[in-house]
Amino acid sequence: MVTKSKIAVLTAGRDKPYALGLAAALIDAKIPFEFLASDEIDSDFLHHNPLVVYRNIRGDQSENASLWKRTSRILTYYARLFVYAVKARPRVFHILWNNKFEWLDRTIAMVFYRLCGRKIVLTAHNVNAGSRDGNDSALNRLTLRIQYMLSDHIFVHTERMRDDLSRQFGIPSGRVSVIPFGMNSTVPQSSLDSAAARSRLGIGADEKVLLFFGNIAPYKGLEYLVRAMARVRESGLSCRLLIAGRPKGEVTYWRRIEQEIANLNLQDCVSCHIGYVPDEETEVYFKAADVLVLPYVFIFQSGVLFLGYNFGLPVLAADVGSLREEVVEGSTGFMFSPADSEDLSQVIEKYFRSELYQNSSERRAAIRDFAGERYSWARVAATTEQVYSLLLNGPAGKASDRVDGSHLSQNIEKSVIEKR
Repeated sequence: MVTKSKIAVLTAGRDKPYALGLAAALIDAKIPFEFLASDEIDSDFLHHNPLVVYRNIRGDQSENASLWKRTSRILTYYARLFVYAVKARPRVFHILWNNKFEWLDRTIAMVFYRLCGRKIVLTAHNVNAGSRDGNDSALNRLTLRIQYMLSDHIFVHTERMRDDLSRQFGIPSGRVSVIPFGMNSTVPQSSLDSAAARSRLGIGADEKVLLFFGNIAPYKGLEYLVRAMARVRESGLSCRLLIAGRPKGEVTYWRRIEQEIANLNLQDCVSCHIGYVPDEETEVYFKAADVLVLPYVFIFQSGVLFLGYNFGLPVLAADVGSLREEVVEGSTGFMFSPADSEDLSQVIEKYFRSELYQNSSERRAAIRDFAGERYSWARVAATTEQVYSLLLNGPAGKASDRVDGSHLSQNIEKSVIEKR
């Protein structure tokens, strides 16, 4: 077992479901660690636990603060982070996310951690989010390459992401481990049933409901889903689209979606709940829906998909990124061609004719069981523990003294197999 205070988990104070899911998994695996968090990333189970040293160094991150307040907060945070890097006992820093100033975290912070003698583990949830968001640049790719090269080991969520790291950034596959995207276990589920959820949202008990959930941004392809709804209505199938989430970045994209809904006269069959959806309200949308739709045009991996699986909700997903690896055709959902509203409309009709919809209560239980096994945090922790241990027990010192990538990968795979 990893000894106390040799691991620090750097959360950047965001992504509560993933950060707390990993923390719980490390505790279950009896792995001691220090947890660098914020007001947002907090939970009772992290306090008064002998395995956890909880450090709230990020504090408040509310967006309605003044510019001066936000500037002061971020400067204070980086000062605390750099002081921690100098004084901290942990030898391994596990970075879950970068902070707001990505270039700084990828370059100056990484170099500083290494000068402080830290081993660095990085979870790359996206290989290159700039490419996904349409704002990629030479500087973005350069700073990404620096961070990847300075990391001792990198976690990704799919084989395709590991291949992309090798092809686009020259990272040897032996320095990359594929781990599941752990199930979202922080969103509460109550005894609320589908009928009650629909009643709260003003949706009829017999309506066929499609859900689009999460951030609203161009790479999500929401316009193709809206256009597919118009085609579905023309075919004679009556269903409702439920949109729940908030625009990411500029609201211009969402304004175009609103205009598209109006132009296609879909106001009577599209329900919009625009804004941040708190954890305690999330279940209402997933329990009110018959199917989750991911009409993405670019994505590496989707946390919304796994959130849907946690509720046993089938998914209709565009064939982009690694989504095909996560959808079992006919059992957990169906795939369709990206940026193709006609194909999506046909898949919507196919879904409502399928056993997946007709026998929904039984199929939902099967989806939950499937996801609970395939995306368990225990599997994440097993691989993570091996990476931590091998880095701690390998040569210390300069970046050139890293544990051999092939040796590390082989040991991880052997250990995980033995634990199954």
